[in-house]
Amino acid sequence: MRRGVGRLAGGLRRVAARPQRLLLPALSAATASLLAVVFYYPVATVFVDAVTVDGRVSLAPLSGVVSDSFYVGWLADPASVSLRSVGELGRFGFTAWQAFLSTLASVALGLPGAWVLSRFEFRGRRTLRSVTILPFILPSMLVVVGFYAAFGTDGTLVELASAVGLSTPDLVPSLPAVVVAHAFYNAPLVTRVVTAAYERVDAGAVETARALGASRRRAFRDVVVPQLLPAVLVGATLTFVFTFASFPIVLALGGVRFATVEVLLFSAIEQLDYGEAAALAVLETGISLVLTAAYLRYERRARTERGAVRPLPRRSLLPEGWRAPATWTARRLGSRLAVVAYGLVVAVVFVGPLASVVYESLVVDGTVTTTAYEFLIRRQQTGAAFQVKPWPAVRNSLLFGVATLVIALPAGVAVAVTTRRGRGGTLVDLLSAAPFAVSGIVVGLGLLRGLVFGTVVFGYRVTVSGPAAIAAAHAVAAYPFVVRNVAPAIDDLDEQLVESARSLGASRARALVDVELPLIWPGVLAGAAFAFAVSVGDFDATVVLAEGGGTYTMPVAVERYVGRRLGPATAMGTVLLLVTTVSFVVLDRVGGEGV
Repeated sequence: MRRGVGRLAGGLRRVAARPQRLLLPALSAATASLLAVVFYYPVATVFVDAVTVDGRVSLAPLSGVVSDSFYVGWLADPASVSLRSVGELGRFGFTAWQAFLSTLASVALGLPGAWVLSRFEFRGRRTLRSVTILPFILPSMLVVVGFYAAFGTDGTLVELASAVGLSTPDLVPSLPAVVVAHAFYNAPLVTRVVTAAYERVDAGAVETARALGASRRRAFRDVVVPQLLPAVLVGATLTFVFTFASFPIVLALGGVRFATVEVLLFSAIEQLDYGEAAALAVLETGISLVLTAAYLRYERRARTERGAVRPLPRRSLLPEGWRAPATWTARRLGSRLAVVAYGLVVAVVFVGPLASVVYESLVVDGTVTTTAYEFLIRRQQTGAAFQVKPWPAVRNSLLFGVATLVIALPAGVAVAVTTRRGRGGTLVDLLSAAPFAVSGIVVGLGLLRGLVFGTVVFGYRVTVSGPAAIAAAHAVAAYPFVVRNVAPAIDDLDEQLVESARSLGASRARALVDVELPLIWPGVLAGAAFAFAVSVGDFDATVVLAEGGGTYTMPVAVERYVGRRLGPATAMGTVLLLVTTVSFVVLDRVGGEGV
């Protein structure tokens, strides 16, 4: 009798533990299904459009693009090579050229920031570290409005320069405007990645080099630089990928003359030329996938070199006894002057456009006024049904942000755990990072051509449209950021803790919930901050999927309000800036330091 009761209790424990054992596999399967439906299937739909005409296999769309000198320049006729200008590179060549210039500018602006944040200690350093990533997660449409407000014909910084007798070139629209805006957007990413690497440099290795007779410069070149190089390459590669497929910034700040492949792709969609759009998407995605593979290689290298180290000590920005002239040696004075010079650049490039958005929303012809905000209130109260109203835009952005968190957070954690602890991690890592290589326009086009128009499955027509399609597109774009923030935390986790929990009888899911999640929680929250910000700031996929509906968001509202006067757009942009900043800083400060 007693033995029977024991077997019954053991059976009940096994039945109770079964859902725990199935939790992680079920979550991984759900994530794979989600990606298959809302990412791989839409992208495959676009790829099929590139190799079919009227339902028959044909390479005409692809061959039409690769043989057109407008797109590929002299490659359309290699026998007539006479490269004399960037224009002869075609649109693909120009797109790569502007991405290369943007990457150089981003690295040049980002590296000094990493040096300041990792080598100096000062009040508010951690808050500054959180704020430095803000430009990267700000909506691109807001960046566009900020650059017009700062560097446009009547921009605040242009008028300020004129007031002190400085002549300023007509920066908008132009290629330099695109490059500077891309640097504004991506330099913080370089800063963030390199700062994390700088803080992992082993002080013991540097001290050993100095003890062996190496000068300070030689120790930096032979010990520090090799440890920073993978992080610099990660930041540069990601920047190139993002700027190669950049859309709103190039569209608004470059104009027709500097249109890139992504802008032409969107133009083809608007003209319902899906064949040409699909061909452009395939070629653009192919290039981005190669670069993403390189990024993963660099990231993996940086990851394998990670270990327990004693970080380099930070120096006080203002040394003790700084009022005494003897304190300021030439080296110390030079480094602090470099920090001040970098601060001035940051004030112009980073703070200037954002401050100009707020300034232009409150000041008209030198007079403080609330006219722009009164316009938003009137539009909300009396606007017609077809007009864009501010409150639905704010509400939709927040709801899409929450929906993105609900989908992207568990999906990102499951993928991070699978790639770090499971088998076949490298392949899963490559597949999971694919959304980095595919632009929102391509995903939006794939959803539009597939699930939004409807597809037949086992005799039933399945459609996913409106808010569901937009939330799915946002989740696909956001979850890789969760993976990139959670994965390093898992790498730093002591595996013996997990093994101890498993040896005590905990299932894999129970060990994840009770042991791993509490320890990697800062990375999870940092990933949540990125995911929410990516959703709130998305413009590419939303503008494709929200056409003709009431599902527009704040970035789309800002784009719709841009007209002859910047007032309403800057007022809406200020609201967007406030919502994005508060949500990201709160989550990032609670979560800690992610990627």
